[in-house]
Amino acid sequence: MRNELLHVFRNTPLGRETLFQSIYFCKKTDTSLRVYIPVSKQFLMYFENEVVTVDLDDSYLRDPETAKIHAEEIIRMEGLIPRFIEPKSYTASTLPDLPVDFKYMTCPRSISDLSTKISLGYIGPKVRGIIKNSTFPVLIPASVFKPWKNITVFFGGSNNAGKAVRFGIEISRKSGFPLLLFTQSEGKPKSYYEELLDQKGLLKPLKKLSFEWLFFEKGDFRKNLYEVPHDSLVIVGAYGHGPIRDILFGSKMELIQSELPNNMLIVGPYCAVHQF
Repeated sequence: MRNELLHVFRNTPLGRETLFQSIYFCKKTDTSLRVYIPVSKQFLMYFENEVVTVDLDDSYLRDPETAKIHAEEIIRMEGLIPRFIEPKSYTASTLPDLPVDFKYMTCPRSISDLSTKISLGYIGPKVRGIIKNSTFPVLIPASVFKPWKNITVFFGGSNNAGKAVRFGIEISRKSGFPLLLFTQSEGKPKSYYEELLDQKGLLKPLKKLSFEWLFFEKGDFRKNLYEVPHDSLVIVGAYGHGPIRDILFGSKMELIQSELPNNMLIVGPYCAVHQF
């Protein structure tokens, strides 16, 4: 796995904000940035379980003469060296194949619908397809660049939530930003969740970070989301249930992504994690 973040550049004001967010994420996590300038409205990602065809809206191909120039200017201005992806293989001679062995990828809420149609509670089907199949977490940036100064990880006890905590610990260590754990108790005591964290080998690393635990025994989950700091990177595990798992991330995840305007790192079911 490459220690890189994949960013598909959109040569628009919205795309500029998204690139700023990717750059900030890379600098805080000690991750290299790799940028793809689209040459067509589609590309393929060959994941182990499924081939995802990514459809881009027309704005990704806007003014191709200046796209790379604009991306280079922004990246150099932020102190990084521009590095681009040039697809080496094509399917049916026209569809470029992008590598999938990255550590992270940035996706706006939708990449196949015009930005004017995108609402906070809407994550497009193509982005969901990437999250569902990728071995890397997907960064969903806020619509306007905003630095984050702490990390909030949602933990409800599932295996995927444990993966989210691992990424939270790693990012907290590398960025130096404090880590907060958010748990809605669902009628279970705090000791129950501590035991789960201990079984996953996460309790000791968390204690070394002197983390803060936002543990809610009462109150409505949606209302408690107000306690998530506005300048927090939110990390959450996504998973579905039953026959609708291809559509929904899980009820809690759907609430989180529809309520919070924060930058969000979504950890899918096949994400690879590293041992401490």
